[in-house]
Amino acid sequence: MRKGTVTLTIDGKSITAGEGEKLLWAALDNGIYIPHLCAIREAGGNGHGSTASCRLCFVEIEGYPRPVTACTETVREGMVVHTRSPRVDRLVQTGFALLLSAHRLECARCPKNRACELQKIARERKLRLKLTRLEPFERNLPVDDSHPLFTYDPNKCVLCGRCVWACRERAGVGALGFAYRGFERRVTTFENVPLAESKCTGCGECVHFCPVGALFFKNGAAKQR
Repeated sequence: MRKGTVTLTIDGKSITAGEGEKLLWAALDNGIYIPHLCAIREAGGNGHGSTASCRLCFVEIEGYPRPVTACTETVREGMVVHTRSPRVDRLVQTGFALLLSAHRLECARCPKNRACELQKIARERKLRLKLTRLEPFERNLPVDDSHPLFTYDPNKCVLCGRCVWACRERAGVGALGFAYRGFERRVTTFENVPLAESKCTGCGECVHFCPVGALFFKNGAAKQR
């Protein structure tokens, strides 16, 4: 049965969206940018059920007591949404600063330079790609360069989970997963073996879905796929 549509207002703009659609996609489809890293939307779909782990897509909805994440909120008829407000901006700035504190900043030498989602968020929200409020949390984890097609640098990982999802759901492999908790949390292989010794098939889905420079193809590898 075909779903109906609802009408809502985002930042003063009246838009329509399909019933059951997430607020994040409804906004983006209508040219209204909301920062996000962990949410994934496949072609023709409504996403994979974001975990809201990046804590960047906060919005305020009239009638709600506090800001909510747009990737988990479903659109409703008559909903009035504000993507910018003092509370929202403060939450986004704090979330962004926390991500930067654990992300090795070397944009000029990064393979994802000018195609990085962190750079896009900084540009759209006029945030500095520089730590000013927090001290850097340097983990100094070893870079995995064992695979012939791509490299994994965990020091640049933002723990969005997109590569884990891509490896399990798109590739059907499950070579990547989360390990440890708290500050030690990271994406790794089973028993932390090098990628070349893991179940990885070299499909490259994890690289394509990585929003930053944590996973990147080696020279020419992308063209060989």
